[in-house]
Amino acid sequence: MKPRVDLHSHAGRCFLAGLPAGHSAVAALGAPAVADAVRSAQAAGMTALVLAAVADFAVLRPDPATGLRAYRDFRAGEAYADTQRQLAGIRQAVAEAGAEIATSAADLNRSIGDGRTAVLLGCEGGDFLEGDLSRLEEARAAGLTVLTLVHYRVSDIGDVQTEKPVHAGLSRFGREVVAECNRLGIVVDCAHASFATTMAVLEASSQPVIISHGQLGDSDTTHPRLMSAQHAAAVTAAGGLVGAWPCGITSRTLADFGTEIIRLAEAAGPDHVALGTDLDGNYRPVLTSYDQLDELTGLLAARGLPTAHIHQILSGNALKLLARML
Repeated sequence: MKPRVDLHSHAGRCFLAGLPAGHSAVAALGAPAVADAVRSAQAAGMTALVLAAVADFAVLRPDPATGLRAYRDFRAGEAYADTQRQLAGIRQAVAEAGAEIATSAADLNRSIGDGRTAVLLGCEGGDFLEGDLSRLEEARAAGLTVLTLVHYRVSDIGDVQTEKPVHAGLSRFGREVVAECNRLGIVVDCAHASFATTMAVLEASSQPVIISHGQLGDSDTTHPRLMSAQHAAAVTAAGGLVGAWPCGITSRTLADFGTEIIRLAEAAGPDHVALGTDLDGNYRPVLTSYDQLDELTGLLAARGLPTAHIHQILSGNALKLLARML
């Protein structure tokens, strides 16, 4: 096994898992291949990856300004049912691949000790809760260990980076969700959350939080999904991590992504940077296979990043946080 962890992945288009072959999303994006993706991650030597469902998937459409946007409201029960469909499909595909879902630090350590890739379940957006906090405990019992609080749809949890604020940050229900995540041992993920939402999450949380996939903006590149250095530093100062995101907003090549990782490490500190590929769900990705991590390692080394820091960023920091929080 190579020491590599992905804090946020949709490998095999796992958000399509469980959809019928004739579904319009399958016709547009191709059939899901989650089991094959897990086998490929294993062959590439991945230590662990978080496979994330997308709770607002059913209402999203492409948008030229933000990437994606909710084009309609959910019907009653729709978000819950669709998230259940995805999580069940991912679990089935992981089993088909001969892997297991890790739900605790002990599971994670056992998989690593056995030389197997540990798969963790995540969900992008808490829309499936539909205001019912008890569903979070149900999701944890079903294997959920990472919750991205918000995605592209403004839910009853908090504001997002890509839409006008509605809650002035985190809602009252959102604070309850954070507290319940802390109680249940679910890692809170502030990817897609606005700066105000993130700051409120940090105030509400008794545990470190992550931004599973994010990247810094600069004077030449602006996009609502990019963070300020202050945004990233707030999370890392509280003991959290930022997963470097190989997206086409900031990078045109894998070498560009290496530069972005170094920028992030300089802003947040190498102890607080991880990897969040957004694989098979990313925007104009410059990393499309875990096999490219060998090349990325070489690029970072050639840029003068110490070997110890490369290991921290590609695995050590994430493993340390997960072992502490699960």
